[in-house]
Amino acid sequence: MGYNISDANSYLVITGGGIPDIKIVKKAWVWPWQKHSRISISPFDFEIQLQAMTIEKLQFSLPAVFTIGPADDVDSLCRYAKILTGKAANSTKTVTTTGRNHVQDIVKGIIEGETRVIVSSMTMEEIFKEREVFKTAVIRNVQKELDQFGLRIYNANVKELQDTPGSEYFTFLSRKAHEGASNQAKVDVANAMMMGNIGEAEKRGKTRQEISKIDAATAVLETQRKSEKAQADAQLATTQINLDMGIKLANIEATRKAESKDAELQRDVEIQRAQTELEARRATDLVHAKIERESAQQEADAKFYGDSKSADGLFYAQKQKAEASYLATVKGADALVYQQKQEAEASFYRATKEAEAAFVAKQREADGITEMAKAYQHLSSVLGGPQGLLQYIMLQNNTHEKLAKANAQAINGLQPKITVWNTGENAGGSSGGADAMAPVRNLMQSLPPLLSTINEQTGIAPPGWLAKMAGGGGQGDGVMVKGEKKMVNGD
Repeated sequence: MGYNISDANSYLVITGGGIPDIKIVKKAWVWPWQKHSRISISPFDFEIQLQAMTIEKLQFSLPAVFTIGPADDVDSLCRYAKILTGKAANSTKTVTTTGRNHVQDIVKGIIEGETRVIVSSMTMEEIFKEREVFKTAVIRNVQKELDQFGLRIYNANVKELQDTPGSEYFTFLSRKAHEGASNQAKVDVANAMMMGNIGEAEKRGKTRQEISKIDAATAVLETQRKSEKAQADAQLATTQINLDMGIKLANIEATRKAESKDAELQRDVEIQRAQTELEARRATDLVHAKIERESAQQEADAKFYGDSKSADGLFYAQKQKAEASYLATVKGADALVYQQKQEAEASFYRATKEAEAAFVAKQREADGITEMAKAYQHLSSVLGGPQGLLQYIMLQNNTHEKLAKANAQAINGLQPKITVWNTGENAGGSSGGADAMAPVRNLMQSLPPLLSTINEQTGIAPPGWLAKMAGGGGQGDGVMVKGEKKMVNGD
Protein backbone atom coordinates (compact mmCIF):
# COMPACT_ATOMS: atom_id res chain seq x y z
CA MET A 1 0.00 0.00 0.00
CA GLY A 2 1.28 3.46 -0.84
CA TYR A 3 0.92 6.55 -2.91
CA ASN A 4 2.66 6.07 -6.26
CA ILE A 5 3.68 8.68 -8.78
CA SER A 6 4.88 7.98 -12.31
CA ASP A 7 7.66 9.76 -14.19
CA ALA A 8 6.94 12.39 -16.81
CA ASN A 9 7.39 9.87 -19.64
CA SER A 10 5.45 7.02 -18.04
CA TYR A 11 2.05 6.03 -16.65
CA LEU A 12 0.83 3.81 -13.78
CA VAL A 13 -1.18 0.74 -14.78
CA ILE A 14 -3.33 -0.42 -11.84
CA THR A 15 -5.42 -3.59 -11.62
CA GLY A 16 -7.22 -5.36 -8.77
CA GLY A 17 -10.16 -4.79 -6.46
CA GLY A 18 -12.45 -1.92 -7.29
CA ILE A 19 -11.17 -1.68 -10.89
CA PRO A 20 -13.23 -3.52 -13.54
CA ASP A 21 -10.40 -3.77 -16.10
CA ILE A 22 -7.26 -1.63 -15.82
CA LYS A 23 -6.67 1.95 -14.77
CA ILE A 24 -4.14 4.26 -16.45
CA VAL A 25 -3.12 7.24 -14.27
CA LYS A 26 -0.12 9.41 -13.46
CA LYS A 27 -0.52 9.14 -9.66
CA ALA A 28 -2.77 7.18 -7.34
CA TRP A 29 -3.09 5.27 -4.05
CA VAL A 30 -2.37 1.58 -4.54
CA TRP A 31 -4.10 -0.66 -2.00
CA PRO A 32 -2.95 -4.11 -0.85
CA TRP A 33 -5.59 -5.80 -2.96
CA GLN A 34 -4.32 -4.04 -6.08
CA LYS A 35 -1.24 -4.38 -8.32
CA HIS A 36 0.47 -1.76 -10.39
CA SER A 37 3.16 -1.40 -13.05
CA ARG A 38 4.75 1.41 -15.04
CA ILE A 39 4.77 1.76 -18.79
CA SER A 40 6.97 4.18 -20.69
CA ILE A 41 5.62 6.18 -23.63
CA SER A 42 9.04 7.21 -24.89
CA PRO A 43 9.35 6.42 -28.62
CA PHE A 44 12.16 4.16 -29.79
CA ASP A 45 14.00 3.81 -33.11
CA PHE A 46 14.74 0.62 -34.94
CA GLU A 47 16.15 -0.11 -38.37
CA ILE A 48 14.94 -2.65 -40.87
CA GLN A 49 16.47 -3.97 -44.08
CA LEU A 50 13.51 -4.91 -46.24
CA GLN A 51 13.79 -7.20 -49.26
CA ALA A 52 10.98 -6.51 -51.76
CA MET A 53 10.03 -7.13 -55.40
CA THR A 54 8.28 -4.71 -57.77
CA ILE A 55 5.53 -5.47 -60.27
CA GLU A 56 8.35 -5.89 -62.81
CA LYS A 57 9.86 -8.75 -60.76
CA LEU A 58 12.87 -6.60 -59.81
CA GLN A 59 14.27 -7.21 -56.33
CA PHE A 60 15.78 -4.43 -54.24
CA SER A 61 16.69 -3.66 -50.66
CA LEU A 62 14.83 -0.96 -48.80
CA PRO A 63 16.61 0.30 -45.66
CA ALA A 64 14.38 2.34 -43.35
CA VAL A 65 14.35 3.77 -39.83
CA PHE A 66 11.03 4.07 -37.92
CA THR A 67 10.40 6.02 -34.72
CA ILE A 68 7.50 4.33 -32.90
CA GLY A 69 6.00 4.61 -29.44
CA PRO A 70 2.75 4.28 -27.50
CA ALA A 71 0.10 6.87 -28.36
CA ASP A 72 -0.56 9.31 -25.53
CA ASP A 73 -4.28 8.66 -24.96
CA VAL A 74 -6.13 6.40 -22.53
CA ASP A 75 -7.58 3.96 -25.09
CA SER A 76 -4.27 3.43 -26.88
CA LEU A 77 -2.40 3.06 -23.57
CA CYS A 78 -4.93 0.44 -22.40
CA ARG A 79 -4.41 -1.58 -25.60
CA TYR A 80 -0.64 -1.23 -25.34
CA ALA A 81 -0.61 -2.25 -21.64
CA LYS A 82 -2.79 -5.31 -22.27
CA ILE A 83 -1.03 -6.63 -25.36
CA LEU A 84 2.63 -5.58 -25.48
CA THR A 85 3.89 -5.07 -21.90
CA GLY A 86 6.05 -7.77 -20.25
CA LYS A 87 6.30 -8.86 -16.58
CA ALA A 88 9.31 -8.91 -14.24
CA ALA A 89 10.07 -11.59 -11.66
CA ASN A 90 8.84 -9.47 -8.71
CA SER A 91 5.21 -10.26 -8.13
CA THR A 92 4.45 -7.23 -6.03
CA LYS A 93 5.66 -4.77 -8.64
CA THR A 94 5.16 -5.26 -12.29
CA VAL A 95 7.64 -3.04 -14.07
CA THR A 96 7.38 -2.87 -17.81
CA THR A 97 10.54 -4.01 -19.46
CA THR A 98 8.76 -2.35 -22.37
CA GLY A 99 8.97 -5.59 -24.27
CA ARG A 100 10.87 -3.60 -26.87
CA ASN A 101 12.27 -6.70 -28.65
CA HIS A 102 8.80 -8.17 -28.82
CA VAL A 103 7.38 -4.88 -30.04
CA GLN A 104 10.10 -4.52 -32.68
CA ASP A 105 9.38 -7.99 -33.99
CA ILE A 106 5.68 -7.17 -34.28
CA VAL A 107 6.29 -3.78 -35.91
CA LYS A 108 8.88 -5.23 -38.27
CA GLY A 109 6.46 -7.91 -39.40
CA ILE A 110 3.72 -5.32 -40.00
CA ILE A 111 6.04 -2.97 -41.92
CA GLU A 112 7.46 -5.75 -44.09
CA GLY A 113 4.00 -7.08 -44.92
CA GLU A 114 2.44 -3.70 -45.81
CA THR A 115 5.53 -2.53 -47.71
CA ARG A 116 5.65 -5.67 -49.83
CA VAL A 117 1.92 -5.23 -50.66
CA ILE A 118 2.50 -1.64 -51.80
CA VAL A 119 5.74 -2.39 -53.71
CA SER A 120 4.17 -5.32 -55.55
CA SER A 121 1.68 -2.92 -57.20
CA MET A 122 4.29 -0.32 -58.30
CA THR A 123 7.08 -0.16 -60.86
CA MET A 124 10.69 0.59 -59.97
CA GLU A 125 10.47 3.93 -61.77
CA GLU A 126 7.38 4.95 -59.74
CA ILE A 127 9.06 4.01 -56.46
CA PHE A 128 12.21 5.87 -57.40
CA LYS A 129 10.54 9.06 -58.71
CA GLU A 130 7.57 9.22 -56.34
CA ARG A 131 9.51 8.59 -53.15
CA GLU A 132 7.27 10.83 -50.99
CA VAL A 133 4.05 9.19 -52.24
CA PHE A 134 5.53 5.75 -51.57
CA LYS A 135 6.60 6.80 -48.05
CA THR A 136 3.14 8.26 -47.26
CA ALA A 137 1.38 5.10 -48.43
CA VAL A 138 3.66 2.88 -46.30
CA ILE A 139 3.13 5.03 -43.17
CA ARG A 140 -0.66 5.16 -43.70
CA ASN A 141 -1.05 1.39 -44.09
CA VAL A 142 1.34 0.54 -41.25
CA GLN A 143 -0.39 3.02 -38.92
CA LYS A 144 -3.76 1.33 -39.52
CA GLU A 145 -2.25 -1.97 -38.33
CA LEU A 146 -0.47 -0.40 -35.33
CA ASP A 147 -3.67 1.25 -34.04
CA GLN A 148 -4.85 -2.08 -32.66
CA PHE A 149 -1.71 -2.23 -30.47
CA GLY A 150 -1.97 1.38 -29.28
CA LEU A 151 1.23 2.37 -31.11
CA ARG A 152 1.92 5.46 -33.17
CA ILE A 153 4.50 6.24 -35.87
CA TYR A 154 6.24 9.47 -34.92
CA ASN A 155 8.67 9.46 -37.85
CA ALA A 156 9.68 7.27 -40.76
CA ASN A 157 12.82 7.70 -42.86
CA VAL A 158 13.12 5.61 -46.03
CA LYS A 159 16.74 5.54 -47.17
CA GLU A 160 18.11 5.15 -50.68
CA LEU A 161 17.09 2.02 -52.55
CA GLN A 162 19.88 -0.57 -52.81
CA ASP A 163 20.61 -3.62 -54.93
CA THR A 164 20.18 -7.06 -53.46
CA PRO A 165 23.05 -9.53 -53.72
CA GLY A 166 23.39 -10.62 -57.33
CA SER A 167 21.49 -7.59 -58.70
CA GLU A 168 23.22 -4.55 -60.26
CA TYR A 169 20.13 -2.57 -61.31
CA PHE A 170 20.87 0.58 -59.31
CA THR A 171 24.61 0.25 -60.18
CA PHE A 172 23.77 0.35 -63.87
CA LEU A 173 21.34 3.20 -63.31
CA SER A 174 24.05 5.11 -61.46
CA ARG A 175 26.58 4.38 -64.21
CA LYS A 176 24.04 5.43 -66.82
CA ALA A 177 23.37 8.62 -64.97
CA HIS A 178 27.13 9.25 -64.59
CA GLU A 179 27.82 8.65 -68.27
CA GLY A 180 24.81 10.76 -69.22
CA ALA A 181 26.04 13.55 -66.99
CA SER A 182 29.59 13.27 -68.45
CA ASN A 183 28.31 13.34 -72.01
CA GLN A 184 26.00 16.19 -71.18
CA ALA A 185 28.95 18.05 -69.70
CA LYS A 186 30.93 17.56 -72.92
CA VAL A 187 27.96 18.81 -74.94
CA ASP A 188 27.61 21.77 -72.64
CA VAL A 189 31.34 22.58 -73.04
CA ALA A 190 31.04 22.39 -76.84
CA ASN A 191 27.92 24.54 -76.73
CA ALA A 192 29.73 27.03 -74.55
CA MET A 193 32.71 27.19 -76.94
CA MET A 194 30.36 27.56 -79.90
CA MET A 195 28.45 30.32 -78.17
CA GLY A 196 31.78 32.01 -77.34
CA ASN A 197 33.00 31.95 -80.97
CA ILE A 198 29.62 33.11 -82.21
CA GLY A 199 29.51 35.84 -79.64
CA GLU A 200 33.05 36.99 -80.54
CA ALA A 201 32.16 37.13 -84.25
CA GLU A 202 28.94 38.98 -83.46
CA LYS A 203 30.85 41.52 -81.41
CA ARG A 204 33.38 42.10 -84.19
CA GLY A 205 30.62 42.53 -86.79
CA LYS A 206 28.69 44.88 -84.52
CA THR A 207 31.91 46.89 -83.98
CA ARG A 208 32.39 47.32 -87.73
CA GLN A 209 28.71 48.15 -88.17
CA GLU A 210 28.85 50.78 -85.52
CA ILE A 211 32.01 52.32 -87.03
CA SER A 212 30.31 52.44 -90.47
CA LYS A 213 27.22 53.98 -88.95
CA ILE A 214 29.34 56.64 -87.24
CA ASP A 215 31.24 57.47 -90.48
CA ALA A 216 28.01 57.72 -92.45
CA ALA A 217 26.43 59.88 -89.79
CA THR A 218 29.52 62.14 -89.82
CA ALA A 219 29.32 62.56 -93.61
CA VAL A 220 25.62 63.31 -93.40
CA LEU A 221 26.23 65.89 -90.72
CA GLU A 222 28.98 67.58 -92.80
CA THR A 223 26.64 67.74 -95.79
CA GLN A 224 23.86 69.16 -93.62
CA ARG A 225 26.21 71.77 -92.20
CA LYS A 226 27.33 72.85 -95.73
CA SER A 227 23.71 73.06 -96.86
CA GLU A 228 22.80 75.10 -93.81
CA LYS A 229 25.78 77.46 -94.49
CA ALA A 230 24.68 77.98 -98.10
CA GLN A 231 21.12 78.64 -96.96
CA ALA A 232 22.43 81.17 -94.43
CA ASP A 233 24.49 82.97 -97.13
CA ALA A 234 21.49 83.11 -99.45
CA GLN A 235 19.31 84.38 -96.66
CA LEU A 236 21.90 87.07 -95.85
CA ALA A 237 22.00 88.27 -99.47
CA THR A 238 18.20 88.32 -99.61
CA THR A 239 18.06 90.32 -96.42
CA GLN A 240 20.62 92.83 -97.77
CA ILE A 241 18.61 93.30 -100.98
CA ASN A 242 15.40 93.75 -98.98
CA LEU A 243 17.08 96.36 -96.81
CA ASP A 244 18.36 98.35 -99.83
CA MET A 245 14.93 98.21 -101.43
CA GLY A 246 13.35 99.35 -98.18
CA ILE A 247 15.70 102.36 -97.99
CA LYS A 248 14.86 103.40 -101.55
CA LEU A 249 11.14 102.95 -100.96
CA ALA A 250 11.40 105.02 -97.80
CA ASN A 251 13.09 107.87 -99.69
CA ILE A 252 10.44 107.80 -102.41
CA GLU A 253 7.66 107.62 -99.81
CA ALA A 254 9.11 110.58 -97.91
CA THR A 255 9.23 112.68 -101.15
CA ARG A 256 5.66 111.75 -102.03
CA LYS A 257 4.49 112.54 -98.50
CA ALA A 258 6.15 116.00 -98.65
CA GLU A 259 4.45 116.79 -101.97
CA SER A 260 1.10 115.48 -100.61
CA LYS A 261 1.53 117.57 -97.49
CA ASP A 262 2.21 120.69 -99.57
CA ALA A 263 -0.94 120.05 -101.62
CA GLU A 264 -2.97 119.54 -98.47
CA LEU A 265 -1.71 122.83 -97.05
CA GLN A 266 -2.64 124.65 -100.27
CA ARG A 267 -6.08 123.08 -100.12
CA ASP A 268 -6.54 124.07 -96.49
CA VAL A 269 -5.61 127.66 -97.34
CA GLU A 270 -8.22 127.77 -100.10
CA ILE A 271 -10.81 126.19 -97.80
CA GLN A 272 -10.11 128.72 -95.09
CA ARG A 273 -10.44 131.57 -97.58
CA ALA A 274 -13.79 130.17 -98.83
CA GLN A 275 -15.04 129.67 -95.31
CA THR A 276 -14.12 133.25 -94.43
CA GLU A 277 -16.16 134.61 -97.33
CA LEU A 278 -19.02 132.22 -96.42
CA GLU A 279 -19.02 133.36 -92.84
CA ALA A 280 -19.16 136.99 -93.88
CA ARG A 281 -22.17 136.32 -96.09
CA ARG A 282 -23.78 134.23 -93.34
CA ALA A 283 -23.33 137.04 -90.85
CA THR A 284 -25.14 139.46 -93.15
CA ASP A 285 -27.98 137.02 -93.81
CA LEU A 286 -28.10 136.10 -90.11
CA VAL A 287 -28.65 139.69 -89.08
CA HIS A 288 -31.58 140.02 -91.47
CA ALA A 289 -33.02 136.70 -90.34
CA LYS A 290 -32.73 137.61 -86.66
CA ILE A 291 -34.56 140.85 -87.26
CA GLU A 292 -37.36 139.07 -89.10
CA ARG A 293 -37.51 136.29 -86.48
CA GLU A 294 -37.75 138.75 -83.62
CA SER A 295 -40.55 140.62 -85.35
CA ALA A 296 -42.45 137.38 -86.00
CA GLN A 297 -41.86 136.27 -82.43
CA GLN A 298 -43.27 139.50 -81.06
CA GLU A 299 -46.38 139.08 -83.17
CA ALA A 300 -46.74 135.43 -82.18
CA ASP A 301 -46.29 136.27 -78.49
CA ALA A 302 -49.00 138.89 -78.71
CA LYS A 303 -51.36 136.48 -80.42
CA PHE A 304 -50.48 133.71 -77.95
CA TYR A 305 -51.15 136.01 -75.02
CA GLY A 306 -54.57 136.94 -76.38
CA ASP A 307 -55.47 133.32 -77.10
CA SER A 308 -54.24 132.27 -73.66
CA LYS A 309 -56.36 134.80 -71.91
CA SER A 310 -59.42 133.76 -73.95
CA ALA A 311 -58.75 130.12 -73.17
CA ASP A 312 -58.27 130.91 -69.48
CA GLY A 313 -61.59 132.69 -69.38
CA LEU A 314 -63.38 129.86 -71.15
CA PHE A 315 -61.68 127.28 -68.87
CA TYR A 316 -62.65 129.22 -65.75
CA ALA A 317 -66.30 129.48 -66.90
CA GLN A 318 -66.45 125.73 -67.69
CA LYS A 319 -64.73 124.94 -64.42
CA GLN A 320 -67.27 126.98 -62.45
CA LYS A 321 -70.11 125.28 -64.32
CA ALA A 322 -68.66 121.81 -63.71
CA GLU A 323 -68.11 122.53 -60.03
CA ALA A 324 -71.72 123.75 -59.69
CA SER A 325 -73.00 120.60 -61.46
CA TYR A 326 -70.76 118.39 -59.34
CA LEU A 327 -71.94 120.11 -56.15
CA ALA A 328 -75.58 119.70 -57.16
CA THR A 329 -75.01 116.01 -58.01
CA VAL A 330 -73.20 115.39 -54.72
CA LYS A 331 -75.88 117.06 -52.70
CA GLY A 332 -78.59 115.07 -54.53
CA ALA A 333 -76.68 111.83 -53.96
CA ASP A 334 -76.20 112.67 -50.29
CA ALA A 335 -79.92 113.35 -49.96
CA LEU A 336 -80.78 110.06 -51.73
CA VAL A 337 -78.31 108.12 -49.54
CA TYR A 338 -79.72 109.71 -46.42
CA GLN A 339 -83.25 108.89 -47.53
CA GLN A 340 -82.33 105.27 -48.33
CA LYS A 341 -80.53 105.01 -45.03
CA GLN A 342 -83.57 106.25 -43.18
CA GLU A 343 -85.83 103.84 -45.07
CA ALA A 344 -83.42 100.93 -44.40
CA GLU A 345 -83.28 101.76 -40.72
CA ALA A 346 -87.07 101.93 -40.62
CA SER A 347 -87.34 98.56 -42.44
CA PHE A 348 -84.76 97.02 -40.13
CA TYR A 349 -86.59 98.37 -37.09
CA ARG A 350 -89.91 97.10 -38.39
CA ALA A 351 -88.46 93.65 -39.27
CA THR A 352 -86.77 93.50 -35.87
CA LYS A 353 -89.99 94.23 -34.09
CA GLU A 354 -91.92 91.75 -36.25
CA ALA A 355 -89.27 89.09 -35.54
CA GLU A 356 -89.43 89.87 -31.84
CA ALA A 357 -93.25 89.64 -31.96
CA ALA A 358 -93.05 86.30 -33.85
CA PHE A 359 -90.46 85.04 -31.39
CA VAL A 360 -92.66 86.02 -28.47
CA ALA A 361 -95.67 84.37 -30.16
CA LYS A 362 -93.71 81.17 -30.82
CA GLN A 363 -92.38 81.28 -27.31
CA ARG A 364 -95.90 81.65 -25.95
CA GLU A 365 -97.08 78.87 -28.27
CA ALA A 366 -94.24 76.65 -27.06
CA ASP A 367 -95.11 77.46 -23.48
CA GLY A 368 -98.74 76.54 -24.28
CA ILE A 369 -97.67 73.28 -25.89
CA THR A 370 -95.46 72.58 -22.89
CA GLU A 371 -98.34 73.19 -20.55
CA MET A 372 -100.65 71.09 -22.75
CA ALA A 373 -98.05 68.29 -22.72
CA LYS A 374 -97.95 68.51 -18.93
CA ALA A 375 -101.74 68.36 -18.89
CA TYR A 376 -101.75 65.36 -21.26
CA GLN A 377 -99.13 63.70 -19.08
CA HIS A 378 -101.30 64.24 -16.04
CA LEU A 379 -104.36 63.07 -17.99
CA SER A 380 -102.41 59.98 -19.13
CA SER A 381 -101.61 59.09 -15.56
CA VAL A 382 -105.29 59.53 -14.71
CA LEU A 383 -106.52 57.39 -17.69
CA GLY A 384 -104.08 54.55 -16.95
CA GLY A 385 -101.30 55.23 -19.42
CA PRO A 386 -100.62 56.38 -23.00
CA GLN A 387 -103.11 53.85 -24.45
CA GLY A 388 -105.94 55.28 -22.41
CA LEU A 389 -104.90 58.83 -23.37
CA LEU A 390 -104.86 57.82 -27.05
CA GLN A 391 -108.36 56.32 -26.84
CA TYR A 392 -109.58 59.46 -25.04
CA ILE A 393 -108.19 61.74 -27.74
CA MET A 394 -109.65 59.52 -30.50
CA LEU A 395 -113.07 59.64 -28.82
CA GLN A 396 -112.79 63.39 -28.30
CA ASN A 397 -111.88 63.99 -31.97
CA ASN A 398 -114.43 61.42 -33.35
CA THR A 399 -111.57 59.48 -34.90
CA HIS A 400 -113.48 56.16 -34.99
CA GLU A 401 -116.39 57.73 -36.81
CA LYS A 402 -114.03 59.32 -39.35
CA LEU A 403 -112.22 55.98 -39.90
CA ALA A 404 -115.55 54.17 -40.44
CA LYS A 405 -116.65 56.77 -42.98
CA ALA A 406 -113.30 56.52 -44.77
CA ASN A 407 -113.54 52.68 -44.91
CA ALA A 408 -117.14 52.85 -46.15
CA GLN A 409 -116.16 55.29 -48.89
CA ALA A 410 -113.22 53.05 -49.81
CA ILE A 411 -115.37 49.92 -50.41
CA ASN A 412 -118.43 51.76 -51.75
CA GLY A 413 -119.46 50.31 -55.12
CA LEU A 414 -117.53 47.00 -54.76
CA GLN A 415 -119.48 43.75 -55.42
CA PRO A 416 -117.34 40.88 -54.08
CA LYS A 417 -118.52 37.27 -54.30
CA ILE A 418 -117.90 35.29 -51.14
CA THR A 419 -118.56 31.55 -51.00
CA VAL A 420 -118.45 29.54 -47.77
CA TRP A 421 -118.40 25.75 -47.84
CA ASN A 422 -118.65 23.40 -44.92
CA THR A 423 -116.90 20.11 -45.78
CA GLY A 424 -115.97 18.80 -42.35
CA GLU A 425 -116.62 15.35 -40.96
CA ASN A 426 -120.03 16.42 -39.62
CA ALA A 427 -121.00 18.29 -42.77
CA GLY A 428 -123.82 15.84 -43.42
CA GLY A 429 -124.91 15.78 -39.76
CA SER A 430 -124.00 12.12 -39.35
CA SER A 431 -122.20 10.85 -36.31
CA GLY A 432 -120.86 7.51 -35.29
CA GLY A 433 -117.71 5.51 -35.41
CA ALA A 434 -114.65 5.98 -37.61
CA ASP A 435 -115.29 5.91 -41.32
CA ALA A 436 -112.71 4.07 -43.46
CA MET A 437 -113.66 6.13 -46.52
CA ALA A 438 -113.26 9.50 -44.74
CA PRO A 439 -109.99 10.50 -46.51
CA VAL A 440 -111.44 9.76 -49.93
CA ARG A 441 -114.70 11.48 -49.06
CA ASN A 442 -112.86 14.59 -47.75
CA LEU A 443 -110.83 14.79 -50.95
CA MET A 444 -113.93 14.50 -53.15
CA GLN A 445 -115.80 16.99 -50.96
CA SER A 446 -113.05 19.61 -51.42
CA LEU A 447 -113.18 19.52 -55.23
CA PRO A 448 -116.66 20.99 -55.90
CA PRO A 449 -116.17 24.03 -53.63
CA LEU A 450 -112.74 24.63 -55.14
CA LEU A 451 -113.99 24.41 -58.74
CA SER A 452 -117.06 26.50 -57.95
CA THR A 453 -114.95 29.19 -56.28
CA ILE A 454 -112.51 29.32 -59.21
CA ASN A 455 -115.44 29.65 -61.63
CA GLU A 456 -117.10 32.41 -59.64
CA GLN A 457 -113.91 34.36 -58.91
CA THR A 458 -112.16 34.09 -62.28
CA GLY A 459 -114.79 32.84 -64.74
CA ILE A 460 -112.70 29.75 -65.60
CA ALA A 461 -114.87 26.61 -65.92
CA PRO A 462 -113.52 23.11 -65.17
CA PRO A 463 -113.08 20.67 -68.10
CA GLY A 464 -116.14 18.75 -69.28
CA TRP A 465 -114.77 15.31 -68.43
CA LEU A 466 -114.22 16.39 -64.79
CA ALA A 467 -117.71 17.87 -64.39
CA LYS A 468 -119.45 14.79 -65.90
CA MET A 469 -117.89 12.04 -63.81
CA ALA A 470 -120.20 9.07 -63.32
CA GLY A 471 -121.70 8.67 -59.85
CA GLY A 472 -121.90 5.40 -57.99
CA GLY A 473 -125.18 5.71 -56.06
CA GLY A 474 -128.18 7.73 -55.20
CA GLN A 475 -126.35 10.00 -52.80
CA GLY A 476 -123.16 10.42 -54.90
CA ASP A 477 -124.19 13.75 -56.41
CA GLY A 478 -125.12 15.45 -53.16
CA VAL A 479 -122.34 14.47 -50.80
CA MET A 480 -119.97 17.16 -52.05
CA VAL A 481 -122.29 20.09 -51.42
CA LYS A 482 -123.66 19.35 -47.99
CA GLY A 483 -123.69 22.32 -45.69
CA GLU A 484 -123.34 24.81 -48.56
CA LYS A 485 -123.94 28.42 -47.67
CA LYS A 486 -123.44 31.40 -49.98
CA MET A 487 -123.04 35.01 -48.93
CA VAL A 488 -123.22 37.81 -51.47
CA ASN A 489 -122.48 41.45 -50.54
CA GLY A 490 -122.30 40.58 -46.91
CA ASP A 491 -125.84 39.07 -46.75
